[in-house]
Amino acid sequence: MKAQLVIKDRIRKGNALIERVVWAVPTPVNGCSHHFKYRLYCGQNGATVVRYDNESGKCDHRHLGKNERQQHYLFITLEQLIMDFEADVIRLLGDKNESDH
Repeated sequence: MKAQLVIKDRIRKGNALIERVVWAVPTPVNGCSHHFKYRLYCGQNGATVVRYDNESGKCDHRHLGKNERQQHYLFITLEQLIMDFEADVIRLLGDKNESDH
């Protein structure tokens, strides 16, 4: 099986940009137990608000705020990953930004 694109979208939400890219991969990323490679990003005015990603050796983690403070993330399911990312976006941006697609 080759890597298959599962999600790829780019959304404007007020002055924020949200990008989500998720691949299903045949073998887990080094250090991970699941079969997804992902990058979920939200930035505002050129600065990172929140970013979730997994990379070889670091596996699942997220970056929060302008200083991109890194925290381990416990991956449960792809659906939970998306819900957690969206909850962080709302918490950190506030609910006042309207989607502009």
